[in-house]
Amino acid sequence: MIWVGIGLIIIGIALFALTGILIKPLNKVAAILSDVKETTKELPETVKDISGQANEALHTGVDTLQQINVQLKELTPIFYLVGDVGRATHELSSNMVNAVEEFEQKETGTFATRKNLESLYGAATLGMMIFQKAREFNNERNVIDNE
Repeated sequence: MIWVGIGLIIIGIALFALTGILIKPLNKVAAILSDVKETTKELPETVKDISGQANEALHTGVDTLQQINVQLKELTPIFYLVGDVGRATHELSSNMVNAVEEFEQKETGTFATRKNLESLYGAATLGMMIFQKAREFNNERNVIDNE
Protein backbone atom coordinates (compact mmCIF):
# COMPACT_ATOMS: atom_id res chain seq x y z
CA MET A 1 0.00 0.00 0.00
CA ILE A 2 2.87 2.28 0.63
CA TRP A 3 3.89 1.89 -2.96
CA VAL A 4 0.40 2.99 -4.03
CA GLY A 5 0.67 6.06 -1.84
CA ILE A 6 4.11 6.88 -3.21
CA GLY A 7 2.81 6.41 -6.75
CA LEU A 8 -0.11 8.74 -6.07
CA ILE A 9 2.21 11.35 -4.61
CA ILE A 10 4.44 11.15 -7.70
CA ILE A 11 1.43 11.46 -9.97
CA GLY A 12 0.20 14.45 -7.92
CA ILE A 13 3.60 16.17 -8.13
CA ALA A 14 3.70 15.54 -11.92
CA LEU A 15 0.24 17.01 -12.36
CA PHE A 16 1.19 20.02 -10.23
CA ALA A 17 4.30 20.58 -12.40
CA LEU A 18 2.22 20.16 -15.55
CA THR A 19 -0.23 22.75 -14.27
CA GLY A 20 2.64 25.17 -13.58
CA ILE A 21 4.00 24.64 -17.07
CA LEU A 22 0.56 25.09 -18.77
CA ILE A 23 -0.39 28.30 -16.92
CA LYS A 24 1.26 30.65 -19.48
CA PRO A 25 -0.29 29.04 -22.60
CA LEU A 26 -3.69 28.81 -20.91
CA ASN A 27 -3.51 32.53 -19.97
CA LYS A 28 -2.68 33.36 -23.60
CA VAL A 29 -5.66 31.30 -24.79
CA ALA A 30 -7.86 33.12 -22.27
CA ALA A 31 -6.61 36.50 -23.58
CA ILE A 32 -7.32 35.44 -27.18
CA LEU A 33 -10.83 34.31 -26.23
CA SER A 34 -11.52 37.63 -24.48
CA ASP A 35 -10.35 39.52 -27.62
CA VAL A 36 -12.64 37.35 -29.75
CA LYS A 37 -15.48 38.17 -27.35
CA GLU A 38 -14.86 41.91 -27.74
CA THR A 39 -14.66 41.60 -31.52
CA THR A 40 -17.87 39.62 -31.79
CA LYS A 41 -19.59 42.09 -29.46
CA GLU A 42 -19.24 44.77 -32.19
CA LEU A 43 -20.17 42.38 -35.01
CA PRO A 44 -24.00 42.73 -34.86
CA GLU A 45 -23.74 46.53 -35.12
CA THR A 46 -21.34 46.26 -38.05
CA VAL A 47 -23.62 43.81 -39.85
CA LYS A 48 -26.59 46.10 -39.19
CA ASP A 49 -24.71 49.09 -40.66
CA ILE A 50 -23.60 47.13 -43.71
CA SER A 51 -27.08 45.77 -44.34
CA GLY A 52 -28.50 49.29 -43.97
CA GLN A 53 -26.04 50.61 -46.55
CA ALA A 54 -26.85 47.74 -48.90
CA ASN A 55 -30.56 48.43 -48.45
CA GLU A 56 -29.98 52.11 -49.27
CA ALA A 57 -28.01 51.19 -52.39
CA LEU A 58 -30.78 48.85 -53.53
CA HIS A 59 -33.43 51.55 -53.00
CA THR A 60 -31.31 54.01 -54.98
CA GLY A 61 -30.98 51.44 -57.78
CA VAL A 62 -34.74 50.86 -57.82
CA ASP A 63 -35.40 54.60 -57.96
CA THR A 64 -32.92 54.97 -60.82
CA LEU A 65 -34.57 52.13 -62.74
CA GLN A 66 -37.99 53.71 -62.22
CA GLN A 67 -36.69 57.01 -63.59
CA ILE A 68 -35.20 55.23 -66.59
CA ASN A 69 -38.51 53.46 -67.23
CA VAL A 70 -40.38 56.78 -67.12
CA GLN A 71 -37.89 58.34 -69.53
CA LEU A 72 -38.10 55.37 -71.87
CA LYS A 73 -41.89 55.62 -71.85
CA GLU A 74 -41.50 59.26 -72.86
CA LEU A 75 -39.04 58.32 -75.62
CA THR A 76 -41.05 55.40 -77.01
CA PRO A 77 -43.18 57.60 -79.31
CA ILE A 78 -39.98 59.12 -80.69
CA PHE A 79 -38.66 55.64 -81.44
CA TYR A 80 -41.92 54.80 -83.20
CA LEU A 81 -41.66 58.04 -85.15
CA VAL A 82 -38.09 57.25 -86.18
CA GLY A 83 -39.25 53.78 -87.25
CA ASP A 84 -42.10 55.30 -89.27
CA VAL A 85 -39.69 57.73 -90.92
CA GLY A 86 -37.37 54.82 -91.74
CA ARG A 87 -40.22 52.83 -93.27
CA ALA A 88 -41.41 55.90 -95.21
CA THR A 89 -37.89 56.50 -96.49
CA HIS A 90 -37.62 52.86 -97.49
CA GLU A 91 -40.96 53.06 -99.28
CA LEU A 92 -39.93 56.29 -101.00
CA SER A 93 -36.65 54.84 -102.21
CA SER A 94 -38.32 51.64 -103.39
CA ASN A 95 -40.97 53.69 -105.23
CA MET A 96 -38.24 55.72 -106.90
CA VAL A 97 -36.41 52.58 -107.93
CA ASN A 98 -39.63 51.12 -109.29
CA ALA A 99 -40.41 54.33 -111.21
CA VAL A 100 -36.94 54.46 -112.71
CA GLU A 101 -37.14 50.79 -113.68
CA GLU A 102 -40.59 51.31 -115.19
CA PHE A 103 -39.34 54.24 -117.16
CA GLU A 104 -36.38 52.23 -118.43
CA GLN A 105 -38.62 49.35 -119.40
CA LYS A 106 -41.01 51.54 -121.38
CA GLU A 107 -40.43 51.93 -125.02
CA THR A 108 -38.84 55.34 -125.31
CA GLY A 109 -38.14 54.86 -128.94
CA THR A 110 -34.94 55.28 -130.77
CA PHE A 111 -34.75 58.99 -129.92
CA ALA A 112 -33.59 58.37 -126.33
CA THR A 113 -31.10 55.69 -127.27
CA ARG A 114 -29.91 57.54 -130.34
CA LYS A 115 -29.21 60.74 -128.45
CA ASN A 116 -27.96 58.93 -125.27
CA LEU A 117 -30.67 60.52 -123.11
CA GLU A 118 -31.53 57.48 -120.97
CA SER A 119 -29.63 58.81 -117.96
CA LEU A 120 -31.23 62.24 -118.37
CA TYR A 121 -34.72 60.69 -118.38
CA GLY A 122 -33.83 58.61 -115.32
CA ALA A 123 -32.52 61.66 -113.45
CA ALA A 124 -35.60 63.70 -114.39
CA THR A 125 -37.91 60.93 -113.21
CA LEU A 126 -35.95 60.59 -109.98
CA GLY A 127 -36.05 64.35 -109.40
CA MET A 128 -39.81 64.47 -110.05
CA MET A 129 -40.44 61.60 -107.63
CA ILE A 130 -38.31 63.26 -104.93
CA PHE A 131 -40.14 66.55 -105.43
CA GLN A 132 -43.56 64.85 -105.13
CA LYS A 133 -42.61 62.86 -102.05
CA ALA A 134 -41.09 65.95 -100.41
CA ARG A 135 -44.33 67.83 -100.98
CA GLU A 136 -46.35 64.93 -99.48
CA PHE A 137 -43.99 64.75 -96.50
CA ASN A 138 -44.31 68.52 -95.88
CA ASN A 139 -48.09 68.26 -96.03
CA GLU A 140 -48.06 65.41 -93.51
CA ARG A 141 -45.65 67.30 -91.23
CA ASN A 142 -47.89 70.38 -91.32
CA VAL A 143 -50.87 68.26 -90.32
CA ILE A 144 -48.90 66.79 -87.39
CA ASP A 145 -47.60 70.22 -86.30
CA ASN A 146 -51.08 71.75 -86.42
CA GLU A 147 -52.48 69.09 -84.08
